[in-house]
Amino acid sequence: MAALLSPLRFTLSLPHSTPLTIKAGLPHLLPLPCRVTSTGPPTRRCSSKSMSQPTSESGPAGEPDPQTAAEEVLVQYVVLRRDLIDTWPMGSVVTQGCHASVAAIWSHKDDPHTLQYCSPENIDSMHKVTLEVKGEPQILNLSEKLKAGGIAHKLWIEQPENFPTCLATKPYPKSAVSAFFKKLKLCK
Repeated sequence: MAALLSPLRFTLSLPHSTPLTIKAGLPHLLPLPCRVTSTGPPTRRCSSKSMSQPTSESGPAGEPDPQTAAEEVLVQYVVLRRDLIDTWPMGSVVTQGCHASVAAIWSHKDDPHTLQYCSPENIDSMHKVTLEVKGEPQILNLSEKLKAGGIAHKLWIEQPENFPTCLATKPYPKSAVSAFFKKLKLCK
């Protein structure tokens, strides 16, 4: 995870801990995730992997670099049904998306990405992408593709009607899940 480091010293804040002041020269010992703030002279942006080398977008064999993935924006995808958008009151459709979003986050409340997404530092800057599919067959098909791809999500089944209205993923780095949604339209 990239950090702002001072040449002389910096302050480290870990979740649920008291900030520590540490002398420079120890960035390789920092636990991740952490927040580093300068307490010394002007700062520069560095990678925890190397103080002088820029970070790369991929690791060996083109696989995503876990270090880069940790820095990447976390996103939650919410997918609504266009047939319901066109026939239900807008508030009811929005409520369905809210149900799915909260259920996906709560179901994965101990997941590292979910914890980071909902952390006090990030709570005011959440990223969601709201997309649409035509109807019930398409939302069921998308849910099956996500299951097959190992993408954790919640398919919201409205009760007592017992039919799927929308789905939401748990928070993921955007590059890990965007391919599953690239053919879908933004919900407008």
